[in-house]
Amino acid sequence: MDATSSALVLILITLVAGTVNGALGYGFSSITVPVALLFYANRVLNPALVWIEVVLNAYVLWVNRASVPHVWRRVVPMIVGLAPGVALGTSLVHRVQPGWLKLATFIVLLPLILLQAAGFRRPIRDERRVGLLFGGGLGVLYSVTTISGPPLAVMLSNQGFTKQDFRAGLGLVRLAESTFTAVAYYFAGMFSIESAGLLPYILPSLVVGIPLGVRVIRHVRPETFRRVCMSFDAWVVGFGISTLLRQLHVIETDAAFSVLAAVGVLDIWLLYRFFRNQTPEAVATASQPAPFPLAQ
Repeated sequence: MDATSSALVLILITLVAGTVNGALGYGFSSITVPVALLFYANRVLNPALVWIEVVLNAYVLWVNRASVPHVWRRVVPMIVGLAPGVALGTSLVHRVQPGWLKLATFIVLLPLILLQAAGFRRPIRDERRVGLLFGGGLGVLYSVTTISGPPLAVMLSNQGFTKQDFRAGLGLVRLAESTFTAVAYYFAGMFSIESAGLLPYILPSLVVGIPLGVRVIRHVRPETFRRVCMSFDAWVVGFGISTLLRQLHVIETDAAFSVLAAVGVLDIWLLYRFFRNQTPEAVATASQPAPFPLAQ
C-alpha cells in the first residue's frame, strides 16, 4: 500500500478511535494501533500517538477532577510501578526488529481484548501489592504499544470503581504513563520528523471524533458500544497475527490464517452470549456498581 493509502487509513481509523475515546473516556490507542501497525512500525507510530495521549488523558482527568480525591490513593501503587516498566518497554521499542515487535504486540493484546470482551471480573484483595506489579507490566505494555485501556479498564472494573471514579482513576494512571513514556522516548531519541509527519492526519480526526463520541454515547448503552469496539479490535488483531506469521516465515502457508478463524469463532460466540443476556433485568443489574473489595 502506498503512502497516500496508508495516510487515508490512518485518518479513518483515528476518526473511529477518537469517537470511541469521546464516548468511553479511553480507547483511542486500542482502536488505532491494531490497524495502524499494519502500515507503520512501532518506533514511527508510537511517538506520534504519545503526545496526543498526553493531551487526551489530561482532558479526561480534568473533566473528572471532582472524583480524584476519592481514587488517587488507590492508584498510586500503579503509578509508582509505571516508571521502571516504561524504561524497559522503551528499550524494547528502540532495539527489537519491527516485525517481531509487531507480532509480540498483537499476541499480548489479543487475550487482553478477549478478556474485556468476555466481561471478566475477579476483584483483587491485596490491591496495593498487585497494583505495583500491575503498574510495571502496564508501563511495559504502554511504552511498547501506547495501549493500556483494555487491561486498565479490566483492573478498575474488577475493583468496583463507580463510573466517575473509574474515569478519574483511568485519567490519573494514563496521564502518568503517557507523560513518563514521552520523557523516555525523548531521552531515547525516538521523536523524529517521520513521526511528526503523522500528526496532520490524526489531529483533525480527533477534533471531529471526540465530540461525535460524546453525542453517540448518549443514545447507545455504554457496555454495548464498548463490546462492539472490542469485537472490532479482536478481528483486527487476529488478522494482524495471521499476516505477520506469514511475513516472518513462521508459518509459510495459508494455515497462518487459522489464527484469524479461531479468533473470529470465539468472538462470534462471545457476541452471541453478550446479546443473548441483554434482557431488561440483566441490563439493570449490570448498571449497578460492583461492591468494593476488602482492603488488606
